[in-house]
Amino acid sequence: MASVKIKFRPSTVEGNMGSVYFQVTQGRTVRQISTGYRLLPQEWDEGRAMPVEGEPGGRRTAVLRAMGERIGRDRAMLRGVIGRLEASGECTAQRVVEEYEAARAYLSFPVFVQGVIGGLRAAGRLRTAETYMAAMRSFMGFCGHADVSLDSIDSEMIMLYEAYLKGRGLALNTVSFYMRILRAAYNRAVARGLTAQRHPFGGVYTGVEKTAKRAISLGALRRIKAVDLAADASLDFARDMFLFSFYTRGMAFVDMAYLSKTDLKGGVLVYRRHKTGQKLYVKWERCMQEIVDKYPENEGGRLLPIIRRRADERRQYQNALHLVNAKLKKVAARAGVDVALSMYVARHSWASVARSANVPLAVISEGMGHDSERTTRIYLASLDNSAIDKANDMILRMF
Repeated sequence: MASVKIKFRPSTVEGNMGSVYFQVTQGRTVRQISTGYRLLPQEWDEGRAMPVEGEPGGRRTAVLRAMGERIGRDRAMLRGVIGRLEASGECTAQRVVEEYEAARAYLSFPVFVQGVIGGLRAAGRLRTAETYMAAMRSFMGFCGHADVSLDSIDSEMIMLYEAYLKGRGLALNTVSFYMRILRAAYNRAVARGLTAQRHPFGGVYTGVEKTAKRAISLGALRRIKAVDLAADASLDFARDMFLFSFYTRGMAFVDMAYLSKTDLKGGVLVYRRHKTGQKLYVKWERCMQEIVDKYPENEGGRLLPIIRRRADERRQYQNALHLVNAKLKKVAARAGVDVALSMYVARHSWASVARSANVPLAVISEGMGHDSERTTRIYLASLDNSAIDKANDMILRMF
């Protein structure tokens, strides 16, 4: 008969967490199964072969309690596998390990989400895949990088996760972002019949809190344009990318990165938003051409020198965005603008300046390629691109 024991292996480095594993023995054959659970030596009760219960209200008490419950469920699953294999007469230590790993992978939340991420990538939805990855990294950090079964996700666990995020000083909108992503992943598993719907996210915040204004004034924009950055090419480039975004009605940096020289024809720049797929038309202006003329040699026919090689294009765009945003903070300081300047500020600022110039909200929405507000879209249906170009002309003349 096969037997199962729960063991704790301390780290070889003093002060580091050790690991918990199952030991499966059948005859003289011994196999080990990693649980992924990690804790400190003083957090392990050798007599009970379980995590210590901890002091009431202690910082790790809830985590250790949840870990103990998951270990109990894992042990029950493992014993169920052994029972099935012994009944079939095919029980070996290796078969126990293989059958248990297969069953755990099928019911594992991290494994399930990894499958969702793979599907998103295959569908070309790279940005969405990245948001799922970010949310799962955060959640697994809370879980101590231990495996988590779908059936173990309940309202208590999610509320503890919310407290964990808030304890790390994350903004409420960031907490909500992670919760909404994980809720979407959990609901996918429910839809596939992998777990019952227990509404674990019902007691946590999943709304959107109003954020601080990100737009800057026309005067601040003028100071940014006028500041002398000739001695620092990296700051000058960051400023150029910021201004190009503003000139083109708040074009997103990812759309700027993928612009091709062939997108510019007959005095009109035509591109599709990566976020929505919507096609936008921008009348080409002299201020835009002046920036493009500063960077004439771009490989691959790109309009701007953001993506410079054929390989790893998305990584290049992400690295460039990170660098430009970092440099824009210094540009703002040089220009005497007291704001955390970023590429997103350019988009907000175009909308803000347009609104202050009494440009209709529907024209602003169309100009920026918004498509999430159904009421606004009703008004957009009757607009042609000349109204948007006229609005942009007026804004650029003011600048």
